[in-house]
Amino acid sequence: MPVPCIAMNHLLSNRVHEIDVSGIRRAFQLGAKLEDPINLSIGQPDFAVPQSVKRATIDAIEQDHNGYTLTAGNPLLLDAIRTHLGNDVGWDMERDDLDVIVTSGTSGALLLSFMALLDPGDEVVVADPYFVVYTALGPMTNATIRLCDTYPDFRMTAERVEPLLNDRTKIVLVNSPANPTGIVLSKQELDELADLCRSRGIMLISDEIYDLFTWPDHLDETGHCPSPARGHDDMLLIRGFGKTYGCTGWRLGFAAGPSWLISEMAKLQQYSFVCAPSMAQAGAVAALHTDMQPIVDRYHARSRMVVDAFSDVTELPEPGGAIYAFVEVPERLGRTATQFCEEAINRNVIVIPGSVFSERDTHFRLSIAADEGKLAQGLEILRGMMT
Repeated sequence: MPVPCIAMNHLLSNRVHEIDVSGIRRAFQLGAKLEDPINLSIGQPDFAVPQSVKRATIDAIEQDHNGYTLTAGNPLLLDAIRTHLGNDVGWDMERDDLDVIVTSGTSGALLLSFMALLDPGDEVVVADPYFVVYTALGPMTNATIRLCDTYPDFRMTAERVEPLLNDRTKIVLVNSPANPTGIVLSKQELDELADLCRSRGIMLISDEIYDLFTWPDHLDETGHCPSPARGHDDMLLIRGFGKTYGCTGWRLGFAAGPSWLISEMAKLQQYSFVCAPSMAQAGAVAALHTDMQPIVDRYHARSRMVVDAFSDVTELPEPGGAIYAFVEVPERLGRTATQFCEEAINRNVIVIPGSVFSERDTHFRLSIAADEGKLAQGLEILRGMMT
C-alpha cells in the first residue's frame, strides 16, 4: 500500500518564500493555452543562429570537445573577448588588474558577482522598472534591493541614485539598453553614474546584454552602445551572447572587470556552475566575428512601428535599443495595466503588465521579437483598445 506523502514544506528556506514565479513565465503559460496567439511577451529573439556560429558549435561537438573547459572559460574564447573589449571599450586586457570570466548566461554573471560582493544586509540600487532577475537577487544573496524610481522617462541618473546611497550600499546595477523600457542612457549619464560610484567606493555593474541592439541615433561617438566602461575600468561589465546571436538556450555570457573580483567569481563558479557549456563557448568565438547589422536594422524598424502605433494615443518614452517598449495604459481608460493585459489576452494578444517589472501597475511591456506581420496585428489591436 502506498505511503501517504507527508507535508515537509516547513523545510523550505525563507529565501524561496521571498521569490515569486516570474510573471513573464506566467504570461508565456497563458499564451500556450491560446490558439495561434499574437505573442508579444517573451524576449526570445525570432531569428536563427547565424550559420557560422552553428557550424563552429557542431564542429566542436563532432570533434569531441564536450568536456569541461577551464572554470574561467575556453582560452580561445577568453582571448577573443579580450580583443573584443579592447576594440569596443578600449580596455587593455593585458593588464594584470583586469580579467574576464565566461559565465552561464548574464544571469550567471550577475549571481556570481552578487555572491562575491554582498553580505547579509548589504544594499544594491537598481532602477524601477527593472528586469525581474534583479529583485530576486536580493533574497538569493540575503541582500536588500533599493529601487530607484525612474518614472516617467525611465532614466537611471546619478541625481536619482545618490539619495539612495548609504554605508551599506555596495552595488549600483545599471541596465542600458534596458529591459523592460528599451531606454539607452547617454554617455554623460553613464559617466556621471560611474563617477558617483567611484567617489563613494561602490561597485558599478553594467548589464549590457542588449549592447548590439542600440539604434543609430543613440550610439556614442565611437559608433557603439554607450557604456560606462568606455573611460572607466574600476567597474564590472556584463554582456551576453544569447540575445545578440539568437541562442538564448545556450546560456552564455561573460563578465569583465577588476581581477580581484573576477578571481572570486571564478572561485564561486568552480563550486556552482563549474563552467559554461563547452560547445557553446566554441560557437561564441565565431559569433564575435559575425556581422549582425542586418538583424539589428530589422529590429530597429520594428521599434519604429511601435512608436508610430502609440505616439498619438499614450505616453511612450522612445526606446533607443533592446527589443522592448514600456507602454503606458492611458489613465482615461480607468484600468490597471494588469486589467488591460487580461483584456488583451481575451483578444489573443499577449503582453506583460508593468507590475511584473515595477512597483507600479501603469504600463505594459511589449516585445518586438515577433515577425512584422504578427507585430502589426498586435499593435493594431492594442492601439484599438486605447481609442
